[in-house]
Amino acid sequence: MLTLLGKATKYCDGVSRRSFMKIGGLSMGAVGGVNLASMLRAEATLSNANSGSQKSVINIFLGGGPPHQDMWEIKTEAPREIRGEFSPIATAVPGIQIGECFPKLAAIMDRLVVVRSVVGCSGAHDAFQCMTGWDRKSIESIGGRPSIGAVLSKMYGPRDAGIPPAVALADKTGHGPWSEPGSAGFLGSAFQPFRPNGNGMEDLTLNGVSLDRLEDRRSLLKGLDQLKRSADVRGTMKGMDSFTQAAFGVLTATRLADALDITKEPAEVRERYGDGKPYQYQYDGAPTCNEHILLARRLVEAGVRSVTLSYGRWDSHGANFDLVRDHGAKLDQAVSALVLDLEERGMLNDVTILVWGEFGRTPRVNAGAGRDHWPQVSCALMAGGGMKTGQAIGATNRLGEYAVVRPVDMQEIISTAYHNLGIDVMNSTLSDPTGRPQFLVDIRQPMRELV
Repeated sequence: MLTLLGKATKYCDGVSRRSFMKIGGLSMGAVGGVNLASMLRAEATLSNANSGSQKSVINIFLGGGPPHQDMWEIKTEAPREIRGEFSPIATAVPGIQIGECFPKLAAIMDRLVVVRSVVGCSGAHDAFQCMTGWDRKSIESIGGRPSIGAVLSKMYGPRDAGIPPAVALADKTGHGPWSEPGSAGFLGSAFQPFRPNGNGMEDLTLNGVSLDRLEDRRSLLKGLDQLKRSADVRGTMKGMDSFTQAAFGVLTATRLADALDITKEPAEVRERYGDGKPYQYQYDGAPTCNEHILLARRLVEAGVRSVTLSYGRWDSHGANFDLVRDHGAKLDQAVSALVLDLEERGMLNDVTILVWGEFGRTPRVNAGAGRDHWPQVSCALMAGGGMKTGQAIGATNRLGEYAVVRPVDMQEIISTAYHNLGIDVMNSTLSDPTGRPQFLVDIRQPMRELV
């Protein structure tokens, strides 16, 4: 096992830059398991006319189920035990109001879309459906459905050999499914997202090896494999050389490491995003790490196609309103900063932003001032991607129980993201392990209001 030495810059979750750069299994001709070289080989088989596309997606998962009626659609006419403690505020778009905890987002409502009527939630307490559009159990026997990031990795591949197409920033959570990075599903582990802070980092380290010694080890690998050259009549070893070379290139390149180093950002930019501290109401969920949202912008700017992250722990069975005040204010700061930052850099039309959770919360407030699980309806915030923004889509009934105006299935949101990324969801399929073509989603039309 190898660890690349470098400057130890700390991130908000305690992971250092030194611990980030890890890679394992670089031996040429290795069999079994998945390593960076095998991932590069898989990506090299791709051939797609859109491989140079600059489109990308940032998928911000609000683990635990955000309360729809306390965020984007305050139920002013409902009884207090349902309406809760918040008041609506005006936004930059006349006629659209959102919850009082989101003044910065209200000020840029013309760049946003709020969806108040999300349906199709499975009721599972994890991120899977927000990453794929599917219930986790769908075709589970052959590997399950791939996430947006895995699909982009398969169909488009990397923009740059030193930049993975999909990156997951989700910290490991006490409740594991809340840090779902975006499964590769039936596509196989070669298309899993890269996790700079995630599980398996022990297998991605150049343990105590300097760059000079790394170069010596590369020479040693070449020497060992030289024994096979004479028997290699098909040029297999020559091909593997290029992939192993690319794997070493990721280790010694700086673009990805630089993208993950937010100390390179000007102080005023970091202050605009904030850090999301102190972390409160986290328990077994994700922290409100605003720095991850800044990292997401840096990653798509560097060439990553898909960035996923888990933000906060919204499972508000108790103290719902205190939680929303805390999480909401921090989310308001970070997401508004992200939208404006991308706009100022001329990137907003190329980056689709999704902010949503796995389901909503009960209309009635419980005895602990909390709201319980409510998969009947949920909500979402969307931005960028060239969409027609400045809209509030759908509505629930007076009590916030179910969608009465324009129900929007979760798959429609995923389908819209694919459309924004340049993928024809009506006709695009991927072959599963049985050779059968699988559509990316069942609802193969983007939201008509947005395109």
